[in-house]
Amino acid sequence: MSFRGKALTVIIFALAMAYLESAVVVYLQKAIGMTPAELFPLQKPEAMGDLAAIEVGREAATVVMLAAVGVLAGRRWVDRLAWTSVAFGVWDVFYYVWLWVFIGWPSSPGTWDVLFLIPVPWAGPVWAPVCVSLALVVFGLAAARQTDRGRPPAVDRRLAALGVLGGLVVILSFTAEAPGLMSGELPGWYPWPVFLVGMAIAAWAAATALRAAPGIVGTSADEAEARSGTRA
Repeated sequence: MSFRGKALTVIIFALAMAYLESAVVVYLQKAIGMTPAELFPLQKPEAMGDLAAIEVGREAATVVMLAAVGVLAGRRWVDRLAWTSVAFGVWDVFYYVWLWVFIGWPSSPGTWDVLFLIPVPWAGPVWAPVCVSLALVVFGLAAARQTDRGRPPAVDRRLAALGVLGGLVVILSFTAEAPGLMSGELPGWYPWPVFLVGMAIAAWAAATALRAAPGIVGTSADEAEARSGTRA
């Protein structure tokens, strides 16, 4: 499949999955009799019953499915990771888009949301995860495109470590409120300077890897198809 075909397939899948995920969230909220405005303080596990465990499992299953799409779309570990990033980013952005279409939430980019529950609650204003997801889409498509052209990003141990470090700093900003949230408190101030530092580190590592890509090391999928068609 050509690069454009892969990109279109992965994006359509992520759009459809975001629709499904948003619909499930709406159903869960109705099942436990809550509205998005009642998200904080977090409901205690005993109040949700078995739904708490199901919700954690649903989140894990979502990550597995998005990663599976990336593995199927890519041929090397670099573009598999890139396609996974694209799928995750598109899914996350349109998860909020579909929720806004369905129920008018979030009301603004500054609306707080519970982003993840594994292993502790992640929380932050909606603009923060959307920024992360947009970066994943941009860098993911760029890395996948370069790999398709035979110029995969040059990811050495130093850049990989910096990318992981940046990601961990971003996660730290999301989990900073976890102790209070688990105690039933409302979210307070979001540590956006920490978030920006993490994003800057990760973005610099990704951009450096893209710029340091070696020369042509293989034949792209588009070129291979064109050559095979010419010989036929």
